[in-house]
Amino acid sequence: MTAFAVNPEALKNTISAALGDKAQRVDVRLGEVTVQVAAANYLAAAQILRNDPSCAFEQLIDLCGVDYSEYGDSAWEGSRFCVVSHLLSVSLNQRVRLKVFAPDDAFPLVESLTGIWRSANWYEREAFDLFGIVFNGHDDLRRILTDYGFIGHPFRKDFPLIGNVEMRYDAQQQRVVYQPVTIEPRINTPRIIREDNYGGLQ
Repeated sequence: MTAFAVNPEALKNTISAALGDKAQRVDVRLGEVTVQVAAANYLAAAQILRNDPSCAFEQLIDLCGVDYSEYGDSAWEGSRFCVVSHLLSVSLNQRVRLKVFAPDDAFPLVESLTGIWRSANWYEREAFDLFGIVFNGHDDLRRILTDYGFIGHPFRKDFPLIGNVEMRYDAQQQRVVYQPVTIEPRINTPRIIREDNYGGLQ
């Protein structure tokens, strides 16, 4: 944080005033401001954060999905899937994290931010591909990292570590084929090195 950056408490108050009842909560932790909004207010809140002169978040610099189905050592209370965006105001030298939970765990759906920040395009495709979060209004919501024929969403916590299918080249058919995974599930045990002065470290 530079000497010219906005005080986090002051930014919290500014954002709270700008969003009003559209913000479910505004918190400061570790010197960073996080705003949580309901899915119904997500698009309107994003527009305020961009357009309000006291906020002026001109850039969306990151967006990702989060699966809260397992949360630390305790059970998570609340919706499973969350979309987290990081916004930057170059003109005011301030940042904010914007969070929204999809209300339906079986079909996670939130509005797309591509109409506000075009940079959301590939980020939302990634969250769709890896978590299965659907972005309403996105005009090209296709997979971006996995194969078009991929089954499932690999960053969901209930997705098997070895996957569901594997691909290989079949010499007889002279093409790539998909088949059920043949790898036996196993648990990797980390190797513990106990040698003295290993690698020259004291």
